[in-house]
Amino acid sequence: MKKLESTFINMVVVLVGFTAMAAAMLGSVYELTKTPIENARMAKQQKAISDVVPGFDNNPVDEKTEIKTDEGVVAVFPAKKGGVLIGIAVESFTNKGFSGLVKVMVGLDTTGTIINYAVLEHKETPGLGSKMNDWFRTGKGDIRGKNCNKNKMTVSKDGGDVDAITAATISSRAFLDAVRRSGAAFESYIKSTKEK
Repeated sequence: MKKLESTFINMVVVLVGFTAMAAAMLGSVYELTKTPIENARMAKQQKAISDVVPGFDNNPVDEKTEIKTDEGVVAVFPAKKGGVLIGIAVESFTNKGFSGLVKVMVGLDTTGTIINYAVLEHKETPGLGSKMNDWFRTGKGDIRGKNCNKNKMTVSKDGGDVDAITAATISSRAFLDAVRRSGAAFESYIKSTKEK
């Protein structure tokens, strides 16, 4: 077989050929993994909803409502038992974390009191900001049993009712900002259901 002559046109043809082949392989891998990734995301969301508002017998995802906030859309999942609302799960977020996005699922009872929460996603410093998974369930940092719209859901350093994670005040502020957004979404959701 004759060796291909090293000209500009030949080099471009070979480069375009390799690029097209790589793009086709990447596209096929994306298509193969798209459905399993979406299924895993939905399973994680379902688990988070059942962790933050236990005891419902409906499928809150089927009754999802989207509430517009100043930073974007927040998802509200009504949890019902026997057709009666027992609470809602709010998937909220903020971009004010030390490293950007903090996304949480907050469970609220019908009065707006926090039942539980789950951190869905964050990019905070490992060992500091990542402590929010447990910090806000213990001691003076515990937000469970507090009402987003009646308690000062800010860190005590800012005059609020919640102790910040030691050495991670920015992450704590971001977490609580996402929780406050949950409270605002709760109020909007309750108001909209009363108007119907």
